[in-house]
Amino acid sequence: MEKRRYVEECMQSTFKTFGYREIQTPMFETLELFTAKSGDAVIDEIYSFSDKGGRNLALRPELTAPVMRFYVDKLQMEPKPLKLFYFGNCFRYDRPQKGRYREFKQAGCELIGTDTPIAYAELIAMAYTILEKVGLKNMKLNIGNLSVLSSMFDVLKLPKDKQKYLIPLIDKSQFEDVLSALHNFGIKKEDADDFLDVLQTSDIKKISNYVKGERKAKEELSNLEKIIGLLETSFNVKNYQLKISIVRGLDYYKGIVFEIEAPSLGAEKQLCGGGAYELISMFGGRESPTAGFAIGFDRTIVALEAEEYQFPTPKIDVYVIPVNEDMTSKALEIVQKLRNQNISTDIDLLKRGIGKSIKYASSIDAEKVIIIGPKELEQDSMTVRDMKSGEQKLVNINDYPPSSQRI
Repeated sequence: MEKRRYVEECMQSTFKTFGYREIQTPMFETLELFTAKSGDAVIDEIYSFSDKGGRNLALRPELTAPVMRFYVDKLQMEPKPLKLFYFGNCFRYDRPQKGRYREFKQAGCELIGTDTPIAYAELIAMAYTILEKVGLKNMKLNIGNLSVLSSMFDVLKLPKDKQKYLIPLIDKSQFEDVLSALHNFGIKKEDADDFLDVLQTSDIKKISNYVKGERKAKEELSNLEKIIGLLETSFNVKNYQLKISIVRGLDYYKGIVFEIEAPSLGAEKQLCGGGAYELISMFGGRESPTAGFAIGFDRTIVALEAEEYQFPTPKIDVYVIPVNEDMTSKALEIVQKLRNQNISTDIDLLKRGIGKSIKYASSIDAEKVIIIGPKELEQDSMTVRDMKSGEQKLVNINDYPPSSQRI
């Protein structure tokens, strides 16, 4: 929990510095909320049940749909843009793997009411900054655009059913299978090779030349260039790659998409995924530009451990040792005084003597030990021991803690 709380506080702090405000939604929602978003096939991956009123409910498998439901119910009239972030436990009936559990924590955010290049650049920069601030060193940011990918399909005049067949293969980077499928669809070898070549390039000019006849793609690529320019010059995010083969479900994701990977995790390396999408109208609201991302919280911790990140050691500021039972009352008075000043303070509760108590104080990483004995009290003082240096000195009770230590 110390690791988890540390990571959560780091993430929360970064969300807030970007102007986001925290929200929370219920642990379960109507099953229909998730089937409307992802189709009936998702039922196999969901923990669903009927309540005593016969309503079909589900433990939430993710948080975007609940946040959109909350927005449509309560927040549509709020001034835009709305910047919302959240942490929450989610549930999926899936085969547990390293960093992939049936109950897992998700961190994420939604940006509602703006679709400008600066808004998308800031969103991507925030995702990258969050993972950077928690301590990850080895990250890979991939940026794509589903509208451009859709235009590439149009160049080949591929109907929707054939696009749907190709999307999972593209998503898993099974490019040989994509090539084979294109040949089976009757696409000329030269055209199929060109498609695969562009799909795997990070050269925006090459992509632009391929879809030059598609008006929507031209507009999206222009915005993509602006987003990338802002990431580099304004947000100082230079460790990225253009990857048009990113697929996040063409049904409701539209336009810009991105993913952040941690190579230290091996096969299950994706930590963060997001982009622009359209869901509000599906839940009965007035359509408004929406974008967001989700971060696998548990997987982030596994990635930090894989990089051998040194999490901050929890410390206690002061450990108080009464020499005998007669000193307990005064010791507790000092303990409460310190706690009232937000100084983390513990006291010997086992009457185990000075030597053993100091050893225990060392084991819990106490920075200072205060010893209260009869001789000290005669002088209205106490012995303060610095656990790092071993230095001890007599300090007047009224002069402790020094003002520099008060929080």
